[in-house]
Amino acid sequence: MTADAPQRLREPAHQVSERAPAYWRTAEAIGAVIWLVLAIGAAVAALLVPDGFWTWILWLAALVFVLAPVPGLTFVPSIRFRIHRWEVTDIAVHVRHGWITVVDEIVPLSRVQTVDSTQGPLMRQFGLRTVKVSTASSAGIVEIACLDEALALEVVAKLVAITAATPEDAT
Repeated sequence: MTADAPQRLREPAHQVSERAPAYWRTAEAIGAVIWLVLAIGAAVAALLVPDGFWTWILWLAALVFVLAPVPGLTFVPSIRFRIHRWEVTDIAVHVRHGWITVVDEIVPLSRVQTVDSTQGPLMRQFGLRTVKVSTASSAGIVEIACLDEALALEVVAKLVAITAATPEDAT
């Protein structure tokens, strides 16, 4: 490779937990209840005012509300699982996420200020955790979402050990 040739960003080495798609589907199903309530409300409103000029708009809204969660319940979790990747090296944290817009976030470990992990009640049911790496930059926090609980705690310990040994100031 010549000095003038552009280098390509390599794909992060690790995928999220295999339980992540089930977690994402369950979270979407919980949100789908809200969509369903909105659909019922729009349908009831359309039935109560059958001769109103907006009746067709209410029926269309009910249909949209019913269909809105379908992608998140069917194919989106599988796509997210294939795209969402992460890696921690001795010099940086690299996270790739998104399914419509794919985002690569790379944080040099010399810029890391804090490392946290979070686990909500639903994540706890799936044995998952999210590792959060914060910096002083305007980008703020980089998240490695949906790791197996034990692996997430190992990643936190590794990041803390590496950043503690890094002599540069993370401000």
